[in-house]
Amino acid sequence: MDADHHRCVITLAGEPDAVRRQPFWEPARPMELIDLTKTQRGASARWAPRTCLPFIPIDGVTIEDCVGAGAAMGNEIWKRYRIPVFFYEAAATRPERVNLENVRRGQFEGLREELKKNLDRQPDVGEPKLHPTAGVTVVGARSFWCLQRESEIPPISASRTRSPRRSGFLSGGLRYVKSMGVGTEARGLAQVSIKLTDFEQTPMHRVYEMVKRERNATA
Repeated sequence: MDADHHRCVITLAGEPDAVRRQPFWEPARPMELIDLTKTQRGASARWAPRTCLPFIPIDGVTIEDCVGAGAAMGNEIWKRYRIPVFFYEAAATRPERVNLENVRRGQFEGLREELKKNLDRQPDVGEPKLHPTAGVTVVGARSFWCLQRESEIPPISASRTRSPRRSGFLSGGLRYVKSMGVGTEARGLAQVSIKLTDFEQTPMHRVYEMVKRERNATA
């Protein structure tokens, strides 16, 4: 949690039913404190006070169990808070919603306008419009993410931070890897934020070594 990202990531581990009963996921308090129609900015994409709620299988739990838990939570969020919900990754109801970037495209303002005219962007649960101040929530089921690397200024350029991606500018991009360059001016650092969506298919050490090479190439 810092001024650059303007968001906080919290991880909770436990038995599935106990995790789902925990109040930390509830959007009530963030809704009180954050109004997306007012000043709320950060380097990360923004579309809700409580953005993503992914369920991740660890031990004795399958990805199918996580899909079921996510579906139950998504319906509960709509029922109690009237916040529409999208499902992503393994919980996605449409192929184009497997990738989170497709769901959050346009962020709060862009999605708010697109929902007025594009039926393909309608939420999976709830009304076909955003909550006036709390946007939407995205619930998913997936494997572990991710790797981050911080370096001293000069920062890695945005085009080079995309290079580990399979769809990146350089040849030899890695499958199951998504990346973003973030300039952390408040701390005088540059950060490469990477989502590794399948660490069994693309090992973490391979991604880490590629990021190191890119960093050294810009030094």
